[in-house]
Amino acid sequence: MRRSLVLAVSAALVAAGSAVYIGSSASAAAACSPAWSPSAVYVNGNAVSYQSKNYTAKWWTTNEVPTASGQWGVWADKGACEGGVVTPTTPPTTTPTTTPPTTPPTTPPTTPPTTVPPGNGTLPAHFLTGYWQNFDNPANEIKLAAVPSTYDLIAVAFADATGTPGAVSFTIDPGLSASVGGYTNDQFKADIATLHARGKKVIISVGGEKGSVAVNDAAAATNFANSVHSLIQTYGFDGVDIDLENGLNPTYMAQALRSLRAKVGPSLIITMAPQTIDMQNPAGSYFKLALDIKDILTVVFTQYYNSGAMLGCDQNAAYGQGSVNFIVALACIQLEAGLRPDQVALGLPATTSAAGGGYVAPSVVNQALDCLARGTNCGSFRPPRTYPGIRGAMTWSINWDVTAGNGWANTVKPHLSTLP
Repeated sequence: MRRSLVLAVSAALVAAGSAVYIGSSASAAAACSPAWSPSAVYVNGNAVSYQSKNYTAKWWTTNEVPTASGQWGVWADKGACEGGVVTPTTPPTTTPTTTPPTTPPTTPPTTPPTTVPPGNGTLPAHFLTGYWQNFDNPANEIKLAAVPSTYDLIAVAFADATGTPGAVSFTIDPGLSASVGGYTNDQFKADIATLHARGKKVIISVGGEKGSVAVNDAAAATNFANSVHSLIQTYGFDGVDIDLENGLNPTYMAQALRSLRAKVGPSLIITMAPQTIDMQNPAGSYFKLALDIKDILTVVFTQYYNSGAMLGCDQNAAYGQGSVNFIVALACIQLEAGLRPDQVALGLPATTSAAGGGYVAPSVVNQALDCLARGTNCGSFRPPRTYPGIRGAMTWSINWDVTAGNGWANTVKPHLSTLP
């Protein structure tokens, strides 16, 4: 999963389109859409008017003033309009969470308010995620109940595609079973219950480096939702992780996830683990999916490795992987382009053997978390604001960390409790 290598350089990114999201303008004197309301919830495509201008929402939002939305913001300015209800010239006192300043500050800035995250069980404000490998490779194989207590959320890698489009299945890998002296589906199910008793959450991950799950139409979306729901009922999973590294259709995957949420309820955990190239532009399929399901999304832990060099949110330089600048500058794109801080976490490999490139010492992960949460311990790149709600960190994988003596989790987990 985490060993694929995407050699993305700044020239290619510029050719493909940078992370800047620019709304188009509508012609003047159009009829005004319904007046914007600070108490209403808007989703992608909803139209409103405010102070004699029309605006269209790019993703889920509530109580974010249209006039305060810049190029990274949620509202696309559609131009002047006539008629309709006159909106007030003084916005409400609540400050929007996604409007960046024009010039990055030189000292740690004040912090915008954060929104209460969607229902996600009992996950802490800042938590540690690790992937558990349902296969054998040079990393140590372990049974699920042997996962160290440092991990709050365990993603089981992976559910498999079936012969039915969109549908997935899961069973314990025979190679893993042989490596640990025998391991059955019933024992695995009992181990999930054991982890639940310890206060942990367990989700099923779909995809991976070699994953071939495709949800490209309404029927496949239905099959995906039904099959994942069946796995949740069978094994006791708390949610699903989307780790489709070979592309996805945001329209039908969003449909599938909303259907699954309707079946399970607000306790459903939904996570995503895109590659860095997938989160460079809000119009990209993965990023669009995250924004389109923002109201039910738990967290995105982008893989900040196997990447080469990438543009950051300053659009100023291509930052090389394996550095605090790379992690912070790329996380800043998501934080400034629509995701809440509590929906963003940092994904890094546990050891040099766990990825093709981009490994950093766990102390550098802590440094990046400090820079994002407090504006301290930054490298040469400083984000335009602080994000104390930054959700935490993820590693590929628990098995590789265990193989190396648990140094990654033992370093990062205690640091999470020091964040604001």
